[in-house]
Amino acid sequence: MDKREDGGIRAFLKRKNIEISAKRYGVEALGAMAQGLFASLLIGTIVGTLGSQLGIEAFVTVGTYAKNTMVVGAAMACAIGWALQCPPLVLFSLITVGGAANELGGAGGPLAVLVIAVIAAELGKAVSKETKIDILVTPFVTIFSGCMLATMFAPAIGMAASSVGRVIMWATDLQPFFMGIAVSVLVGIALTLPISSAAICAALGLTGLAGGAAVAGCCANMVGFAVLSFRENGWGGLISQGLGTSMLQMGNIVRNPKIWIPPIVASAITGPLATCVFRLQMNGAAVSSGMGTCGLVGQIGVYSGWVSDVASGAKAAITPFDWAGLVLISFVLPGLIAWLVGLVCRRAGWIREGDLTLER
Repeated sequence: MDKREDGGIRAFLKRKNIEISAKRYGVEALGAMAQGLFASLLIGTIVGTLGSQLGIEAFVTVGTYAKNTMVVGAAMACAIGWALQCPPLVLFSLITVGGAANELGGAGGPLAVLVIAVIAAELGKAVSKETKIDILVTPFVTIFSGCMLATMFAPAIGMAASSVGRVIMWATDLQPFFMGIAVSVLVGIALTLPISSAAICAALGLTGLAGGAAVAGCCANMVGFAVLSFRENGWGGLISQGLGTSMLQMGNIVRNPKIWIPPIVASAITGPLATCVFRLQMNGAAVSSGMGTCGLVGQIGVYSGWVSDVASGAKAAITPFDWAGLVLISFVLPGLIAWLVGLVCRRAGWIREGDLTLER
């Protein structure tokens, strides 16, 4: 390619704010997609569960609307468009694209939405304000390209994502000990990294025992870091990390990766305990598998799965052992293990005073 042509393309992409990078698509767009899931499927599941348990019909109705496949797809696509800094006409056009991609993608719809919404958004941005009839051209290009891509590729993308998820869940059922460790550690790490573990779990449809292991790993990182850093950050840090996100420690991890050892060890222990001992399953919304204790979404997801299983007859009743397992895996063991391993790391000089202090 001629250097002038290459320079022209670069200049055009820059002018259109089209940045083709792993950070833009794999971090920013993926993280925003998770927010779209929270604002539709997740809140709908919580409200619907409350309504069915408390007998409040209005809550059930709201939950049903919020969980609608087209609505969830639209919410995810709009969130992705926001992350990609789309102009208004492109952003609003993504509503149709997201709904189509999520519906055609089936169980793996979230991944289909991510891929197709990103492409449609960038195509829409490319033509935005380039003609005098922008109000027609931009929505047409965004919606037409997005819906055509959804028709052609969403089923395959969705099938591929759900197949990967099914393999992980099958392997976890077959080898709950080793897969319990692997899923717990990997999803816990993803939760703390600046990517979205929730979106990953949703895209793969990670439920069942694998979902339970994912919850364990996320809790190990959140509660683990919260307890581990209590002497540096006090009650504010305990709440912000334990009920917020362990991602707050990412800057400290970059400076001293050894501070990650206690939460990772905790996840490697609680993961197989969840799968082998307590048989903890996430049969609620798959997005909850990657949330841990963030707003107690992971625990609410497990509970909503119990309720659904009891209603369908798959589970006889919610037992005290179920509750004990949830509390131990979510709160008690992550904090205790991370604190004990942290003591060893501090005495070995791997973790020094101030290494876990959050920036203020």
